[in-house]
Amino acid sequence: MIEVRHLAKHFGPIKAVDDISFSMGRGEVLGFLGPNGAGKSTTMKMITGFLAPTSGTALVCGADVTRAPIEVKRRIGYLPEGAPAYPDMTPTAFLDFIARVRGFSGAEAKRRVAVAIERVALGEVLYQPIDTLSKGFKRRVGLAQALLHDPDVLILDEPTDGLDPNQKHEVRRLISEMAPGKAIIISTHILEEVDAVCTRAMIIAHGKLLADGTPAELEAHSRHCNAVRLALTPGHEESAAYELRRLPEIAAVEPVDDADGHALMVFPRDGQPLVGIVSDLLRAHRWEPRGLRVERGRLDDVFRQITMPPGEATRH
Repeated sequence: MIEVRHLAKHFGPIKAVDDISFSMGRGEVLGFLGPNGAGKSTTMKMITGFLAPTSGTALVCGADVTRAPIEVKRRIGYLPEGAPAYPDMTPTAFLDFIARVRGFSGAEAKRRVAVAIERVALGEVLYQPIDTLSKGFKRRVGLAQALLHDPDVLILDEPTDGLDPNQKHEVRRLISEMAPGKAIIISTHILEEVDAVCTRAMIIAHGKLLADGTPAELEAHSRHCNAVRLALTPGHEESAAYELRRLPEIAAVEPVDDADGHALMVFPRDGQPLVGIVSDLLRAHRWEPRGLRVERGRLDDVFRQITMPPGEATRH
């Protein structure tokens, strides 16, 4: 559905996107992750044909964005950064305009506008000027125009930006419902969004593609993957920490204070499972744990490790 071949974009001496290649098929939801200025939005703009690449190209449903840009735009629904729209138009007038731009008229145009309005819950603001809407409703108008022609490919730049928690949930639900029949790229700063809706994640920094895999595959590189959160009675904690640090399978033991209270976080060496080893030690010393939980990997760990300078990630 999407094939990106050695895509690059230079702005003078700045390499905003530096030789990015990937492909994705129907049913995939790809999360673009990266710091501000990493090149996520620029990459999306080149795939849509909004920006011309300095070199390389992208194919959307077989159409080359540099050679057949109109055909590419027919196949794509695009929600740009900031969700720009004509401020003096109402949502209903704007969506009617988009329907006509997309080649629909009469009853079919009205039907598609009505479906888009219902899917993103715009009913209460249909006749207000877009300029007077909240940031969240403006975002929903932008999402409605991207969905209106039921495209094969959706490219959504921060689709939940400005939405409240309930609205975010609804947009994520909508993306999940649409996913089986489309190829969807989402740019986001919200790591929980990747877990919620993405089947695949890419981390981009300084214009380069640094990591690509399922969320679970990326989380497996986190130092928290297979770590054990161990809560003990205060009298046993110091002894347990000492004994745990002596084991060769354990990389570190650190005190933590989180929403669940105070505990020890036991980190594995090379990500290997630790729960059996920790349980054996507890039984050998007859220490009764108040709580024991195996941690899954954390995407924020991996994000920092990959995107921050060496040594910086471990200090945050």
